[in-house]
Amino acid sequence: MADEMISLGAKLKQLAELKPDAPAVTCGDTTLTYGQFHRMTNRVARGLAKLGVKHGDLVTLGLPNSVDFAVACWGIWKLGATPQPISFRLPKNELEAIMELAATPIVIAEFDHAIDRPRVSIPDVLKLSDDESDLPDAIAPVSKAPTSGGSTGRPKLILAGQPGVTAKETPEVGGWRLTPSSVALLPAPLYHNAGFGMMMSAFGVGAHMVILPRFEPEQTLAAIARTKATWVYLVPTMMTRIWRLPQEVRDSYDLSSLQTLWHLAAPCPAWLKEAFIHWVGPETVMELYAGTEAQAVTTISGAEWLEHRGSVGKVTMGEMMAVDDQGQPLPAREVGEIYMRRPEGAPPSYKYIGATAKTLPGGWESLGDIGWFDEDGYLYLADRRTDMILVGGSNVYPAEIEAALEEHDAVQSCAVIGIPDDDLGNKVHAIVQTKGVVDEAGLRAHLAERLVTYKQPRTYEFVDEPLRDDAGKVRRTALRDARIAAAKAEA
Repeated sequence: MADEMISLGAKLKQLAELKPDAPAVTCGDTTLTYGQFHRMTNRVARGLAKLGVKHGDLVTLGLPNSVDFAVACWGIWKLGATPQPISFRLPKNELEAIMELAATPIVIAEFDHAIDRPRVSIPDVLKLSDDESDLPDAIAPVSKAPTSGGSTGRPKLILAGQPGVTAKETPEVGGWRLTPSSVALLPAPLYHNAGFGMMMSAFGVGAHMVILPRFEPEQTLAAIARTKATWVYLVPTMMTRIWRLPQEVRDSYDLSSLQTLWHLAAPCPAWLKEAFIHWVGPETVMELYAGTEAQAVTTISGAEWLEHRGSVGKVTMGEMMAVDDQGQPLPAREVGEIYMRRPEGAPPSYKYIGATAKTLPGGWESLGDIGWFDEDGYLYLADRRTDMILVGGSNVYPAEIEAALEEHDAVQSCAVIGIPDDDLGNKVHAIVQTKGVVDEAGLRAHLAERLVTYKQPRTYEFVDEPLRDDAGKVRRTALRDARIAAAKAEA
């Protein structure tokens, strides 16, 4: 049957038999064929078993982008266990909280934190077994268990509702527009859910996955040209940094092989989206909106976006609606909180550990996003309810201000937060990382042409460090709490 599912390990074995010498994964100077990848992950699975990993375990994985990251995942899956990816830069306190939630038997990582569980690298695990033969087939009850700090900063695990399976019969075109002949370039962090899921999908169809150790704007363009990549995933922060390259640098790389460019995981400013559509083509640029929880999904092509500027697309899986403060559905163009639910009869798409979903009767759930639908059913997002700033009775959405700030050539990254104010309730405060010469007066003049007065920041703060992580995420709540605490300490 075309829809028959097999374990991720069995699929890799199938691909190793069908195309043993085809490249499976490349990172830097290292390439493994499907045959080599299959045999190495057999060894890793046996090594992990000797370290106590069992069927159904969550195994915390804190590696940077690398061939080892992919090898670790398939070694874990072949035991029927679940990769539980985390940032390799995670501070110790957050790591300990996640390890406790996951009850992980070991941690596969390269950081130096002293922890109360065995910590190993993939070279360590490989030393434990030379046996490359196949293992008994096993299916992980949970395919993946990414983390989320959420708006509160308290970590939670999001256990996927699907087990560790994939289609037995490889489709001609799979999810994410991936095909068996795709050369898929991933400069985004694999520990983040979107990058992780795309890695799974690429291997599921037998594509060649090219992983970049880290994102660098020009090197990403060079990698597309060098590998003749047909497919790439970027977050808007990466797109901004690529677009900030001098035009002669951008134009010096041949991107003609590129057929699909996905972006998601964070809001994309309209000016940036339009620039990429005109650069690489409206049918190439694709956007998806969903949470890690995957209750429902919207997608939109660049061509559709030009007709519905600012939208994140129409619902292509599940259901979504905008509701008012009483939980009642809103008509077109009325802004409310976005609720989602699975297709009728579908099993749950996730389970939280360490958090509780926000729900309405009928199976509806919210991720906290605010937005509205147009008459054609296209969704437009404003921001997260928890990030919204109430200024003198008016709702102000940080993402809108951040998008306007990032139109300035000298703004590298930024975050907008609300600071308590005796007069207005909150005042808008902009935290800005620059890469050129710009001062507060210059930014004020820039925003005066783009935003109504009450949305313009009252105060500015300039910093040297990036304000978004490698996945393009910004934790506004943590930034706000730190500045409020500092102000209290000074008082």
